[in-house]
Amino acid sequence: MTDTPDRGSFVIAARQVIGGLFKGKTSEDGMAGEKATLVWVTNLSVLALVLLWIFPTLGLFVSSFRTGDQITASGWWSAMFPSEQTIQVRTADPDENRVEVDGGFYVVSGDFADDGLTASVGAWGVSSRDIGAYEPGQTADLGDGQTFLVNEDGTYEWRGTDEQISGRGQRVFVDAVVPPSFTLDNYNFVLFDPANSQGMARAFFNTLTVVIPATIIPILVAAFAAYALAWMDFPGRALLIATIVGLLVVPLQLALIPLLTLHNAIGIGKGYLGTWLAHTGFGLPLAIYLLRNYMVGLPRDIIENAKVDGATDFQIFTRIILPLSFPALASFAIFQFLWTWNDLLVALVFLIDSSGQTTVMTRQLVEMLGTRGGDWEVLATSAFVSMAVPLVVFFAMQRYLVRGLLAGSVK
Repeated sequence: MTDTPDRGSFVIAARQVIGGLFKGKTSEDGMAGEKATLVWVTNLSVLALVLLWIFPTLGLFVSSFRTGDQITASGWWSAMFPSEQTIQVRTADPDENRVEVDGGFYVVSGDFADDGLTASVGAWGVSSRDIGAYEPGQTADLGDGQTFLVNEDGTYEWRGTDEQISGRGQRVFVDAVVPPSFTLDNYNFVLFDPANSQGMARAFFNTLTVVIPATIIPILVAAFAAYALAWMDFPGRALLIATIVGLLVVPLQLALIPLLTLHNAIGIGKGYLGTWLAHTGFGLPLAIYLLRNYMVGLPRDIIENAKVDGATDFQIFTRIILPLSFPALASFAIFQFLWTWNDLLVALVFLIDSSGQTTVMTRQLVEMLGTRGGDWEVLATSAFVSMAVPLVVFFAMQRYLVRGLLAGSVK
């Protein structure tokens, strides 16, 4: 009669086996060491992909709260630290603020803090070619008795004759160390400013009008097709599956002109319906492939028992297959939603509207890039606003993503 091992011995043995795997200890055939190496390679690869995705997104998010001068002067990774910036300021209007002094000279004095300068002056100049020409507190001789003085705290004094102290204010370039600061003005402009918010709001709802049907329609069609290819026997099924796999590698650009010609011929070439059908056609191969692989992996006994009980194929599909296939449906929904939301090419080709009433988010960003190409802070904010919905959808449904993608890969 042998002794029964207690629970503690099992725990110790399990720890030894797991420790051996992660330390790279090999068994006689070397499989343990290879497995540990593969785990490390996989983990590092996944970590690299995650970082490649997170860093640009984080940079865009940080830049959306910075001013244009800050974005130009330093990268987003230094946003939490003071940065050296060159700020262009201008004195007050000489005709309204000058004061006459002895000898026929006039003086304009003030504080550049009123013009947006929030940091101490490190160096300054009156020409963009030599910004650091003068130190704080140093008086600059501008010729013919005209002088200019800028102190470290941003106060200034401009002195000259009647002809010199007139017209526009004197332009000054200040080299200053600006403390980190963030603002919500970019979001106020993009979301609430009447000059821009109406276009962004309209583009947002137009994008939802395109994306929601373009995600639902392919799922409905692909689910029926995947069930037929997985569980129904009919002539040519293998050839049809091979054709669908081959369509996965066909670039959609090849079909744009023929499809647009067909849409124009039947009268749906310039509206939402043509765009929905185009996205449906381009998304069906991947949808059928993913759903078919998942449905093939479902237990055959469930299907056979349902048929023995007298269930029809439609009842099996709606009451058994669809509920069990929810991870695969959600996985494709994520892909299709992200693709259609970020799509520009199909929207430009099939959603033609000169009045701008059907402009989507991607096209709205392109138009902003054309009119406000130098306003990096506005573009960063607009881009992050357009990313908000896809991020919410992805993180809300990401737990189904891996389950759906790996469907059918392991028997």
